[in-house]
Amino acid sequence: MPKTKNTKKKLSLSTLIFTALLLGALFGVGLHYLIPAGHIRDDIIIEGMLYVVGQGFIRLMQMLVVPLVFCSLVCGSMAIGDTKTLGKVGIKTVLFYLFTTAMAVTVALSVASLINPGLGVKVDNISTSEVSLSESKPLTEILLNIIPKNPIESLATADMLPIIVFALFVGIMLAKLGSKTSTVANFFSQFNDIMMEMTMVVMSVAPIGVFCLIARTFANIGFSAFVPMLKYMGAVILALAIQCFGVYQIFPVMSFAFTTATSNATIPLSIDTLHKKIGVSKKISSFTIPLGATVNMDGTSIMQGVAVIFIAQVYGISL
Repeated sequence: MPKTKNTKKKLSLSTLIFTALLLGALFGVGLHYLIPAGHIRDDIIIEGMLYVVGQGFIRLMQMLVVPLVFCSLVCGSMAIGDTKTLGKVGIKTVLFYLFTTAMAVTVALSVASLINPGLGVKVDNISTSEVSLSESKPLTEILLNIIPKNPIESLATADMLPIIVFALFVGIMLAKLGSKTSTVANFFSQFNDIMMEMTMVVMSVAPIGVFCLIARTFANIGFSAFVPMLKYMGAVILALAIQCFGVYQIFPVMSFAFTTATSNATIPLSIDTLHKKIGVSKKISSFTIPLGATVNMDGTSIMQGVAVIFIAQVYGISL
């Protein structure tokens, strides 16, 4: 008899993460409302197991960000090789990122103006605290700070813009020197492969991390703290969805970034998706994706755009 093929499909990582998110929310709500407060619930479960596993997952992500971005940019700029080609790709990439960021801000302000998330929110019971504002630096100082005085210090403190500049410089020099630096070039290529694989391994346990993070959040505050913020959260999520499906149209990458709240962790998934589904060469995506994950903060732009209108409406300030 002919062998029958196993048609059982494996659940995608995005599906597992969203499932973990929903289950974590339900578990957290159950802890908050059904289990009485005490040492076992508060100290052992919520601030013990859920906190350690959730924060452990976040720390694993943070551990990989700097070496992953650095190696990806070195390999990407080294693979492009020609500085003239790199310049063209860089200019087009920066212009595209400026465009998508402008789109993100426009979407955020439009959605917030339509939904009016701050209208009807009472500020009587909202706790306030003193906020210290750091002194703004002149533009010249900001531009100079992009160039690292000590690249090792920038790597240690995760100061991303100087890291990007140094990584691009290293990659260009490796491409220029060619066979003279083949040993160093191979080291970076192999180390980049290691970092990509490590990231994929950490991503494989993302559902567990997401479950614990969401469960702890709902276990601590329940539903009551979310009710006044529902319109605000709805506006942000709607704007993110428009940016995700309307501007980018790459669902698996966006869903992972949304549920884990980190774009740097999606770098391997982004490169793989671009290569397999859109046909972008890995030497281009290895340059543009880490750069975009660091400087193209569309999600942050959307959150801040909606937040500005929300706060203005809450306090009755006319923009």
